[in-house]
Amino acid sequence: MHHPETDSSAGSRVLVVDDEPMVCEVVTAYLKRDGFRVETAADGKQALAAIERAVPDLVVLDVMLPNIDGFDVLTRIRRMNDVPIILLTARTEEADRVLGLELGADDYVVKPFSPRELAARVRSVLRRARPVASSARLQFGELVIDGPTREASVRGAVVELTPKEFDLLAFLAASPRQVFSRGQLLEQVWDSSADYQDPSTVTVHIRRLRLKLEADPEDPRWLKTVWGVGYRFEP
Repeated sequence: MHHPETDSSAGSRVLVVDDEPMVCEVVTAYLKRDGFRVETAADGKQALAAIERAVPDLVVLDVMLPNIDGFDVLTRIRRMNDVPIILLTARTEEADRVLGLELGADDYVVKPFSPRELAARVRSVLRRARPVASSARLQFGELVIDGPTREASVRGAVVELTPKEFDLLAFLAASPRQVFSRGQLLEQVWDSSADYQDPSTVTVHIRRLRLKLEADPEDPRWLKTVWGVGYRFEP
């Protein structure tokens, strides 16, 4: 049983961007019941204006929007800041979900979705400071992962990571050399399961981390693939 008042994410501001009033209504009702403050926008223009006024703690963004499509809105938001973003997608194409993740989304939920599942996903993405990430400052040569500030730096330069990228990196680095399957990482880092989430979510996040951290993303020093099993962090 979930108790909103015991969750550090309760009271967070969530912006829901969807042109279907019914979806906005249902999602808003569920999120408010969990203690979130909710604002809605019916299209990309309204969403970008709302974010420029005041950056929310999280954005729920429908991919299929009138005027500016969701991917374009996502790209524009990412140019401004690293607010966590959950995509709503009615598309069954895996390529579209991967594109959303590549553009910087933290997570996605496929329509038609269970509002309870979406609310759980919002809590999961907002529950940023996981115990492994919050207490430790880990150093591996040129790479420093600072839990308290939630920053990673390579050779002294801070690397811009989305919240989920940081969670994934901190989780793997907290157990050096231990191999985790994509399913285990979905459960541990996304609080999700393969029933709701495509394992490609993990693959894309690993690829993005390598592009940001590794001198040679094709031959990574820290984030290793263990073929047929999953991934491990090489200290």
